[in-house]
Amino acid sequence: MFKRYWQLQEAKNKFSYLVKLAKSIGPQIVTRHGKEVVVILSITEYKKLIKPKTSLVEFFAKSPLSGIDLDLERKKELPRDINF
Repeated sequence: MFKRYWQLQEAKNKFSYLVKLAKSIGPQIVTRHGKEVVVILSITEYKKLIKPKTSLVEFFAKSPLSGIDLDLERKKELPRDINF
């Protein structure tokens, strides 16, 4: 059975091995003073976490504001004068 929790000092000493485990069996948790502080995971797992669930186009299409007629025309007047 492989270890998944590592004390910080041990993680520093065995970092290459820790990376190998993260790639092969999954995320490795590093603790400091008995508290979980960081997770080491493979780039594949990381990309799964940060990948948006939907594209930006799908997001806007599913928006409650989808289909509302918005006035997007810009006024041609000059901006008001602001005195500081």
